[in-house]
Amino acid sequence: MSFDEEWSAARATAAASVTMRLNQVPTDPGGGGSGGGGDLELNQDHIGAIGSEAYKLHTRLQSDGKHAATATAEAAGGLTKEGFASGAALLKANSAWESQVKTLVAACANISNGLNYSLASHAKDEQQLQADFTASGIDKYLK
Repeated sequence: MSFDEEWSAARATAAASVTMRLNQVPTDPGGGGSGGGGDLELNQDHIGAIGSEAYKLHTRLQSDGKHAATATAEAAGGLTKEGFASGAALLKANSAWESQVKTLVAACANISNGLNYSLASHAKDEQQLQADFTASGIDKYLK
């Protein structure tokens, strides 16, 4: 078989297996990993809800994560003043707690901000694609 014949056969095989899917939902959307198409989905309602919950958690952690700081510092100071080594240990534990709360607050902010950015960016990209398709005239073939 010559190269041209092999090339033609390879192109025919590839052309037979090519499909295109634009802006449609699978007829039988499977959940999880049970044979679904594996396509990336952007459900704005779900992403917005997750971002909203991350923001709420961020807001609550900023105040609720510190509610025992004053009492802990006073207790640690009292223990240290009375000569107990546990006073220094309590301060160290409180310092670690505050550091972890700050990390969690920052993570919640990153999640919320990242999801908000993703939603806005996706909407902007969709508008740009629509404008590009309309300007190029290709949109009449997609209907």
